[in-house]
Amino acid sequence: MSSSADLVIALKKELKAAQMTYADLARALGMAESSVKRMLAKGDMPLSRVDAICRALKLDFAELARRVADAQPLLAQLSEHQEKAVVADKKLLLVAICVLSQWTLEQITGSYRLSEAECIKYLAQLDRIGIIELKALNRYRLKLAKTFRWRAHGAVMDYFRDNALLDYFSGGFDGGGEGLLLVHGAISRSLAPSFMERMQRVAQDFAQQHQTDQKLADKDREGYTLLLAMRSWEFEAFANLRR
Repeated sequence: MSSSADLVIALKKELKAAQMTYADLARALGMAESSVKRMLAKGDMPLSRVDAICRALKLDFAELARRVADAQPLLAQLSEHQEKAVVADKKLLLVAICVLSQWTLEQITGSYRLSEAECIKYLAQLDRIGIIELKALNRYRLKLAKTFRWRAHGAVMDYFRDNALLDYFSGGFDGGGEGLLLVHGAISRSLAPSFMERMQRVAQDFAQQHQTDQKLADKDREGYTLLLAMRSWEFEAFANLRR
């Protein structure tokens, strides 16, 4: 939920957009201009007063609330506590991965053995965790930034390291649009960051294309998992042979 300070900031923006002065608002509310200034400066007002200001602005309160929510900063990363909550229930983790791909309730229940009631329950949990804002008709707004990443050593990545990496690499990588490249080499330490930047651009391009292709029919899309990695590393069996 947004704080009262966020609500007041939004109201001030709406007043400015409507070119309504404090004096104009005071007349509409039947208050002294000084009282209006003091009220907005303190941000201390009952909901009935917020409703009255909305009426003066000819603005629906629900629309104001939506604008406040939309103005909230998007998360580039979850806290460790939030990630632990996600991996505590594997079905919740599944729904979290689906909403990251912006699947609808119908797409999730149509693809996995989850009832509509179960899925709604998990969407509500993701709302409480802070990953989405659940809206009417079980639609939602993702509260994560485009640059969102799971914590490098957080609960979610630890889960995938323990449970998914071997499964992922056991594939043949020989299907359409698939491939696995393993390149080893010694390069200048000063150049290594530039390769990471290129990898990050590829990841961003992939994420952007995913967003763009949401408008396509399901039959024209295929789910892919892109895994990019680079580190200073030597296979343990080789390291054990070093002098």
